[in-house]
Amino acid sequence: MMKKILIPVMLGMALLQGCKQEEVAKNQNKTALAGNSELSGAIMAEPNRYLLLAEQSQNRISVVNATDGTFFWNWKAGVNNNVSAAHVSWFTNPSDAKRVYNGLYILATASGGGVALIRQSDKKAVFYANPGGNPHSAELLPDGNIVTASSTGGYLMIHKMDTLHHPSTAFTRKIIQEDAHNVVWDKTRQRLWSASKNKLYAYSYNFSCTSPNLTLVKTITLPAGNAHDLFPVYGQDSLWISTSNKVWVVNLNTDAVTEVSTLARIKSVSSGGAGYPTVVLQGLNATDWWNTKVINMDTGIAVFEGTGLKIYKARWKIMNAFSYPANDVFHFCN
Repeated sequence: MMKKILIPVMLGMALLQGCKQEEVAKNQNKTALAGNSELSGAIMAEPNRYLLLAEQSQNRISVVNATDGTFFWNWKAGVNNNVSAAHVSWFTNPSDAKRVYNGLYILATASGGGVALIRQSDKKAVFYANPGGNPHSAELLPDGNIVTASSTGGYLMIHKMDTLHHPSTAFTRKIIQEDAHNVVWDKTRQRLWSASKNKLYAYSYNFSCTSPNLTLVKTITLPAGNAHDLFPVYGQDSLWISTSNKVWVVNLNTDAVTEVSTLARIKSVSSGGAGYPTVVLQGLNATDWWNTKVINMDTGIAVFEGTGLKIYKARWKIMNAFSYPANDVFHFCN
């Protein structure tokens, strides 16, 4: 008799939680749209160019106007947001930041162990968790789940989206990948790419809400090791990859890997359309992995510099059509 009673009760609880998450998602979208500074046109007007920074001197994610050097948006864990004091250390030394959901949210990781999906309008971390292992990157999957790459211990981790608990208590799955540093979703092929050491891996995703998983389906051998950054080449069906002493482009139609720069210690690469030079963040040396400036990859000239800053990664704050559909809104797997 107990089993007959428990099953409908459990189903009812699951449905109730799903309804709560759905209502939360609707509210997230309303809040994000209502407070989106980018829609005003005044702050983001041309010819200004904006960079999204993982900045470690103040443990913050920042948006800076590269044209005049003005910081107009900063996010620090626990400062006017919902990250509790007990979890602020998870966001020490930010390691990456990506523009997602049509620019209304930012997906960030930090070497302290944390990952957060941040609503830009009110700086609330609608999701945050601790994958641990020095996360270097995160990616948004099409169903709203998130995957992180952790270099220490060497693994990817899938996180089921959880808007009800802070930090998340939802399902996670670890996929072993030695020295994992990066993750990029390829919406055309429906594949997740990740580079480690001298390999570029492609994974299929099962789109399961109850048991999300990745399966390795392809491996490309790279000409060099210590792969670090992986990011789409703007307007192309290709990926940037940085290794210890060079920057490469991988053509995903042919699998050809082409050397494009001999710059060493490149932590991030970012390109854009007309008016946007390809920019890189070059670590100062073997122990100081950050820099005070973001430079043009082709000329070496700084496109932005700030005294006392410790920038770890810098990306142009533009749409990533390689990974995400146009006009995408916050959603979750149910």
